[in-house]
Amino acid sequence: MTDKTKPENVDTPKGLVLAITAYVLWGFLPLYLKALSHIPAAEVVAHRVIWSVPIAGAVLIVTGRTRDLRDAISNPKMLLLAVLTAALISVNWGIYIYAISTNQAIEAALGYYINPLFSIFLGTMLLGERMTRAQGVAVALAAVAVVILTVETGHLPLVALSLTLTWGFYAFFKKSLAIGPNQGFMLEVLILLIPALGYAIWLAVTGEGHFLTSSVSDTSLLIGCGLVTAVPLMIYANGAKLVRLSTIGILQYIAPTMIFIVAVFVFGEPFGGAKLVAFPLIWLALIIYTTSLVRGMRRNR
Repeated sequence: MTDKTKPENVDTPKGLVLAITAYVLWGFLPLYLKALSHIPAAEVVAHRVIWSVPIAGAVLIVTGRTRDLRDAISNPKMLLLAVLTAALISVNWGIYIYAISTNQAIEAALGYYINPLFSIFLGTMLLGERMTRAQGVAVALAAVAVVILTVETGHLPLVALSLTLTWGFYAFFKKSLAIGPNQGFMLEVLILLIPALGYAIWLAVTGEGHFLTSSVSDTSLLIGCGLVTAVPLMIYANGAKLVRLSTIGILQYIAPTMIFIVAVFVFGEPFGGAKLVAFPLIWLALIIYTTSLVRGMRRNR
């Protein structure tokens, strides 16, 4: 294959820009999903898959990477790993859509706050990544903030934990998928396409679907699911290949912070005093870690 399948496990400027861009786009995603909150999560997931295929396919055609995709499909080991990542991302999508539609966006944000810590744990335990003292302090501050947010809920945050596990393992296995990021995403949605089409057709036959049978707005929003799904995920996939897993873990705080702000100030979900303590701690952790990261990159150059 023409892509470099085993990139050096370091942070690159290009990878940082791509990853940050993806997380900012994900931060605005709740606004789009809220407009679809009256449609069942499973149906929205199906259309996210269906309409992502032409977008991902067009990218591969333009970049001339279709042969790489054919090679991946003929590789049983790679195909099996792609089935696993496809299953993880589809479940993650479903849980997230459900959280937004049931006014649990704050708990969704909590899940993505916890997830970076889980990613750092995986990177340290399974990939042998090491953190500097400053980075360790940043992670500790973030952990304290997450504990504060968790205690505030007063119950086991099932939505948050489910999002943490599914996305954390998706990121881990995605980094191990020996194929270009765009090809990998296309492979995942192709794997999910048959069940997604089958479910969409079943909804249409039974009269329970919203595509073409409801309002023009619903149909347009369902088609647009491909754009809001494929673009940030493909940007993320490209960025994830060019930075360390632990760095991805810290950058993931961008999206939940934006999600939380949208939940409180746009959706009107309750805002408690504990969050006023947790948020400054999280941003302080980001400042410490980012400063250490930039200094490290300068020393490497």
